Order: sequence, then structure tokens, then C-alpha cells
Amino acid sequence: QVQLAESGGGLVQVGGSLRLSCAASGRTFSSYGMGWFRQAPGKEREFVAGISWSGGGDTYYKDSVKGRFTISRDNAKNTVYLQMNSLKPEDTAVYYCAASLSGYGSSWSTYNYWGQGTQVTVSS
Repeated sequence: QVQLAESGGGLVQVGGSLRLSCAASGRTFSSYGMGWFRQAPGKEREFVAGISWSGGGDTYYKDSVKGRFTISRDNAKNTVYLQMNSLKPEDTAVYYCAASLSGYGSSWSTYNYWGQGTQVTVSS
């Protein structure tokens, strides 16, 4: 079993930055890709960014976060990061990391393991 734990969320002003981390634990981690999702109150969970675990770390982003968010990985630490800059109120949500055995795309069903989430609140 793979367990994922997010950290780094908090309260930030509009235009500010946060860096989220997601550390995998349990038995030896093995994954094809990792992703970040978010869910705001009253809304469906949505894909934010994904990254392949092998090779050069190909990335894929939701259009609304391109140029503001950056997903990265540290395979040696079994950790994935989400650097969030120029934060907007609409970025307020619980952010979840996820691990996939088959891909790193936007489909919720692609992912096999999920973290508990970390709250990000953007306020003016």
C-alpha cells in the first residue's frame, strides 16, 4: 500500500505563493505518474497538474494554472511538489495529491492512491 500525505497549505493573500508537498510512505513506492487535484466547496474535484514519475518528468496542466503553478518531483524522496504563484481567490480549495499506476493525466479514474488533502485559502 502507498500512503500519500500533503503539506504546505495555508492562508495566503491574493498574489501570494505557496508550495505544496506530497510525500509517499509505506512499502517501496512504485508509480507511473503523480497528480494534483483540488476541490472547492460545492464543486467537483478537478485536475490541476500531473507529472510522469520516470524519464524527464513530463508535465501536464489545467489551462487556468499554466504559467502560475509548477509541478515537480523528487524521486529519491518519493515526493511531488506544487509551487503555486500569483494565487487568486478562485484557487481556494482543498488540494489533493494522487498516485497513478498507469498515467498522469486529468482523469480522476486514472489515479489509484489519494492523500487526505491540504487546505489552501486565498484571501484579499
